[in-house]
Formats: sequence, C-alpha cells, structure tokens
Amino acid sequence: MRYLRRNLLEEIEPNFIIFVPTLLWMWFNWETITTLKPWLNIMKFLSKHMSRTFVLTAALLAGCSPVAMDATVQTTDAKQAEAVKIGDTYKTDISVLKKQPTILAAFKTIESHREQNNLDMIELNEIPAPPFGEATRAKRVAEMFREVGLTDVKIDDVGNVVGMRKGRSGTKTVALGAHIDTVFPIETDVTVKREGDTYIAPGIGDNTRGLIVLLSLIKALETHNIQTEHDLMFVGNVGEEGLGDLRGIKHLYRDGAQTIDSFIAVDGGSDHRLVYGGVGSYRYRVTFKGPGGHSWGNFGDANPHHALARASTLFAERAKPVSSEGPKTSFNIGRIGGGTSINSIPFESWMEVDMRSGNVEKLDEMDAVFKQAMEDGLTAENAARTSGGEITVDVKKVGDRPVANGDANSALVQQAMAAIGSFDLDPTLSISSTDANIPISKGLPAITISRGGKSAGAHSFKETWTDTDSHRAIQIALLITLAQAEYAGPRD
Repeated sequence: MRYLRRNLLEEIEPNFIIFVPTLLWMWFNWETITTLKPWLNIMKFLSKHMSRTFVLTAALLAGCSPVAMDATVQTTDAKQAEAVKIGDTYKTDISVLKKQPTILAAFKTIESHREQNNLDMIELNEIPAPPFGEATRAKRVAEMFREVGLTDVKIDDVGNVVGMRKGRSGTKTVALGAHIDTVFPIETDVTVKREGDTYIAPGIGDNTRGLIVLLSLIKALETHNIQTEHDLMFVGNVGEEGLGDLRGIKHLYRDGAQTIDSFIAVDGGSDHRLVYGGVGSYRYRVTFKGPGGHSWGNFGDANPHHALARASTLFAERAKPVSSEGPKTSFNIGRIGGGTSINSIPFESWMEVDMRSGNVEKLDEMDAVFKQAMEDGLTAENAARTSGGEITVDVKKVGDRPVANGDANSALVQQAMAAIGSFDLDPTLSISSTDANIPISKGLPAITISRGGKSAGAHSFKETWTDTDSHRAIQIALLITLAQAEYAGPRD
C-alpha cells in the first residue's frame, strides 16, 4: 500500500481530502488501472483474488492511518538519503565555479577528448587484469599518467598506481581512484568489438572506463594550468573485484600511510547516481574434506560433495527468511569445485560464498545462519554414512568489506550532489560495495561517482559500454574535484 500511495501521490502528504477523490477515480477506472504498468502484476493479482471494494478500502486505510504515515519514514541509510536536499551554499559554489572561463574552456577540452579516450579505453581493456594479476595493466596505466602530465608517479608495494599533482599549499590531499582489475580470469578474451558507439568486451565498463575518466581529467587540468589549493592524488588501484577484498584501498588507508583527506572513486553507471555509503560483505571459501575412494568399492563412505550439497541447501533455505525482512540482505554461492572423476568419491569439495547487506546486524545474522548450516550439513552427511570415517569442513573467510554508513550532509556529498544537479540531473544517493567502503567505514569523506556513458552486462562476457554523453561524467568529476580541492585559478 505504501508503494500504491507513493505512485499515486508521489511526494504529496497523504490525507483524507486527497485520497477520497483519488479513490473515487480509481473506482470508476478500475478496469483501465489493472492493465497499466508498473501496477500490472500487482493489480492482476488483486483483481483476481480480491474485490474492488476490499482493495480500495485497504488503500484508503493505508494512506490515512497514522501507522501508514509513520511507515513512510525511511529506515535504511540509502532510503534516508532520499529526503536529503542540496544546501544553497553548495549550489552557489558549484554554479560560480562552473561559470569560470578556465573551467568552461576545460569542459570544451574534455569534449574534444572523446576519440582519444575511446582509443585509450580499447588499449587498456585489451590488457588482461584479473584480481592479483593486474601488474601488466598497472605498468601501462603508470605510463599513461606520465604521458598526460603527471611527473610524480609510482607503483606501490601492492600494485596500486599512484600519481601526485601538487596543490598551492598542499595542506590536504584529495584522492581520485579507479580500480584497474576486472572480475575475469587471465585466459578471458578481452578483445574489444565495436558496433557504432557501443563497445563490447569483458571489463569495458567496469572498470576500464573509470580509468579513462581519470586520464581525461588530468589532461584537462594540465592543458589549462588549473591550480588547486590542496594536493591531488590519482590512483589506479588493485584488488577491488572478486577475492581482491579491496586490498589496494586498504593499503592506501593502512596505519602509517600518507594521509588522504577525501576520496572520490570512479566506478558507477548512471551520471545521476552517487554512492555515499557502503554495502558490507562477508566472503568464505568452504572446503569439505575426506579420504575419497571408489564410487563402487567405497560406497557408503561419507562424501564431501554430498555434504556440500546438504550444507548449501540448508543455507539457502534458512537464509531466505533473513533476506526477506528488513534492510536488503543478499546471499550467493558463486563458485563450486572439487572431485577427480565421475566414478570417484571426491577427497575435497569446495564452494565460495558471498553475503551482503548495508546493515551490519543483518549481515551478522546471515553470517550466523551460514556457519550453522555448514556444521549441520557436515553432521548430517557423517550421520548418513554406513562405512568409513568422518569427513571434516574448513570454513575460511576470504573477504570482509565493512558496512559503511555515510553522511549525506557532508561537504563532499553535498558538493557532488550540487555538481550533478548543475547538469539538470536529479542526483540519486545510494549505497553500494565499492572502494569507498574503506574510508567511509573509518569516518572519512568518500564517494563513488559515475564513469559516464551507458554500461550494461557488467561482470558478463557480453559486457558493453556505449558512448552516450560520455564527456558529462568527466565534467562532473572535474567540478567535484575542484570544489573539494579548492580551485585556486590558473597557475602563474
């Protein structure tokens, strides 16, 4: 009913005066309503199983009762952000910045980068960069950083490419990062195919295009001798995808590392989307182990594959109620392996599991369900054996991304919202699992912004990126960067 009310009245405060004429209209147009999207499936079900009187009465009660009105108050971080407004000061600051002659000239320059940007994107994408295998691409990214004007460029101990651009005073450091790695294994064909303005290849959008945003932005800064008050750090970081566990960003924010005062990650889709908080995740590799044996001669012995099947089934059944209530919480068994042949009892059976939530309590609840299911699956398989010894299970955590509760009213988020809004876009705040998780979880300013264009099919072999207004995301990134690092005019 909240969904029904929200679509009927949008942001109008629900009350009896408004709902009576609305529901009367619905009464006389019931047959038409039941054929309209996005109500199609809901209305078909309701019209089939319930009377018109019942449904509309329920809607009236839901819209006018104190309980329903209280329920419109959003409870999760992402939903709370829907009510956040852009401060007038930030709007003014961005508007003034955007009108500066040097910035307008930089915008034109960014537009002129289109062809070269796409050529650079193809070149980088065709260098494989699986998790823990980013070195070759990292070397080329470092070369490109130097080619576009950065002089202080290095590859750090874990493989991050880090380039510095000094500010006038350098009292703070503002970092912009895009991850180098992709989810795909080293043997994946990453050759780019082109159909018009659409580029097709694994990793083309996520996140090769993100690196191009950094390169184009640096070129614009250098071309127009744009000075900032604070230092800028440009990062091509490793370890964002898969089992990388954000190792590149964790290294940058380790104890004793150079201080980064704010972080802007480029790893998003739509230009209006702004990630200001982090979805946390726990990842495990579960391995059931036994002596193995012949499928006929040792029939009756405990079977690691059977134990894994029991455990994964229990987990899926028990996890569903957890994911069905409260803040969004997900679970996934992403990879399974083990065994030597079709007629052998395997000596090992393994799987990799991912659980996510923007709420740490829900994530911990899912984690407890998972661990208990693994133990119960093991116990059930050992109890079912008629011969041989017991098998064992090893549950190893291989990933831990912290839940990160961002502040939608912080200066960085407000500046980013104002910059997005200055292009006549409605900024949409959301939470996601990105490199920004780490600084946000430490209470430090961080966001994730769009890479531009139109991405589709991420993490698939048919991933695409379409060059639609791709300059706009780079221009937005420039505004956010200069607002955060304090634009100090052209260099002398």
